[in-house]
Amino acid sequence: MITLSSVRGALTGAAFALGALALLTPPAAAAPQDDPLPPPRPASVNKALLHRMGTHVRPKPGAPALPREVSALSWLVADVTTGDVLAAHDAHRRLPPASTIKTLFALTALPRLSGTALHTVTDTELAAVGEGSSLVGVNPGHTYRIADLWRGVFLSSGNDAVHVLAQLNGGWKATATQMQAKARSLGALDTHVVSPDGYDAPGQVSSAYDLAVFGRSGLADPQFAQYAATAATRFPGGTRRDGTPTWTFGIRNTNRLLTGSDGVKRYPGIIGLKNGYTTRAGHTLIAAAQRDGRRLLVTVMNPQRGGGRAVYEEARSLLDWGFAAAGRVHPVGSLQPPSVPLDPPATPAAAAQAAALHREETGSGIAYSWL
Repeated sequence: MITLSSVRGALTGAAFALGALALLTPPAAAAPQDDPLPPPRPASVNKALLHRMGTHVRPKPGAPALPREVSALSWLVADVTTGDVLAAHDAHRRLPPASTIKTLFALTALPRLSGTALHTVTDTELAAVGEGSSLVGVNPGHTYRIADLWRGVFLSSGNDAVHVLAQLNGGWKATATQMQAKARSLGALDTHVVSPDGYDAPGQVSSAYDLAVFGRSGLADPQFAQYAATAATRFPGGTRRDGTPTWTFGIRNTNRLLTGSDGVKRYPGIIGLKNGYTTRAGHTLIAAAQRDGRRLLVTVMNPQRGGGRAVYEEARSLLDWGFAAAGRVHPVGSLQPPSVPLDPPATPAAAAQAAALHREETGSGIAYSWL
């Protein structure tokens, strides 16, 4: 079994030896180099492993190799049903999430707002929508069903709809506070919420691990899952006082793996979830698919090459790998929330790893450890 970890900066021989030793279970006695490798230990889930930088996978004999073309700063592949993390790269690296944070917004506010309720939008509710935001086309003075506003969030990533729903949920700042509490309750400790719509804001970060937690939690909610899987629908252009539309226009989900548009092929078995883009975040994506009774979820944050389609193609490669690796890898972590969410232990080693984790610059070098 091989554990592969990318490390930052130039590695000295002493540092390499220490890094490899830290990953090994202390043996009872040193074995000669010519001895065959011992049988692999039983699979175990160690969440601390994912806090280490680099690529982590625990293959069994015959497991497929990870796709080499993935250039994202951070990514993760997980089994939706079990929560097992099958492979990951810099899973806890804190990065701007863009509109993928809307999954956390929906987890927080969706249960609190009845989809059949009506609301007449005001100018004040739309006044703070950020310049250049993605919009679905919500107009002040029109009365909308809450369900229509949610479709605007999931399909068009409409920040105008998010602002209206957040006001109904208690206000912008209150919603951000609720989202922060929700993230912590799920064990998503990398996320800091400033802007519930994912608009670039100083200090707003999440991670591939946390986004996977949000996506998995959302799929457990039938209402969330239905919105996330909707490829296209009609949105009210004008409305009567009872919320019924006088005319409508078509909207399409911005997740290209779901719609198969703009040069990206639809992924077979796709069941959602959410994409995003901002200048600071680059392209981000949570995607889930089902095949042969198995559901997988991947998160991809900020591919470094390939343009706007790269986030979808890299997610496609990771999903393909995940389905091919079924039963052929041991988990390297878990998305299951802890019974009592706690911050990572503040040991010197953990502090050093956390400091390295948050560095924005990329390093070089690869360390291998054989177990």
